This record gives sequence, structure tokens and C-alpha cells, in this order.
Amino acid sequence: MLRVGSVVLGVVDVGRAAAFWGGALGYAPRDGEAGDDWVVLVPADGAPGVQVALGRSATPPQVHPRVHLDLYATDAADQAAEVERLVGLGASRVDWDLYPEDPDFVVLADPDGNRFCVIDSSRS
Repeated sequence: MLRVGSVVLGVVDVGRAAAFWGGALGYAPRDGEAGDDWVVLVPADGAPGVQVALGRSATPPQVHPRVHLDLYATDAADQAAEVERLVGLGASRVDWDLYPEDPDFVVLADPDGNRFCVIDSSRS
């Protein structure tokens, strides 16, 4: 049976992306440091979790990506705190044109423009 082992994101600057995603998720480079073209990030505390691989890419991010990450917060207060923390790490808020009337998610972009969501999981 297959399982998801890594989520791979294309980025312009692997070191900058590794610093952002490492800080966002509490992950660290699997091999100790990021290379110029590639790095695989894993949970820093050795806990189980899907790896995030970052590879240098010249392809621009999609405005409406077909695949993206959903990061789960426990409730609305946790979601708001995490959004502010991620913005402090270098994420930017996205003026998302597809928000429903009462969204349980906030759309952000990493420093390379890759879009992701922070979800209030208490509403699911």
C-alpha cells in the first residue's frame, strides 16, 4: 500500500524557503543543511510527519493552484495566532477571490508565492 512520503514545492531560493518552512512547521533539513538546489525537511523533534521537499524551480506559482497545503489550527484563536506567526516568518496574506461567505480558512503565500491555507479545524 502506498503512503504520502513527501510534499514537494518548487521555490526560487532553497535556503530562504527552508528557513520559512522550517520555522513554520518546526522542521529541519534531513541531511543537516539545505543545498543550493534541493532540501528535504523533516520534523525536528523526530516525530512522525510528512516530509516537505523544496527544489529550485523557475516555474512561477499558480494563482489558483491545483494542489496546495492545508495547515490545521485547533480553533479560531489558534488560527489567528498562527497566521500572524507565519506572516512574521515571511508569509503574505492573499486577497483570495474564491473565499466563501464564512470561510474556515485563510489563504497565505510563502516567500516564493506558493499558496497554502491555515484552517480553523474546530469548524470541520
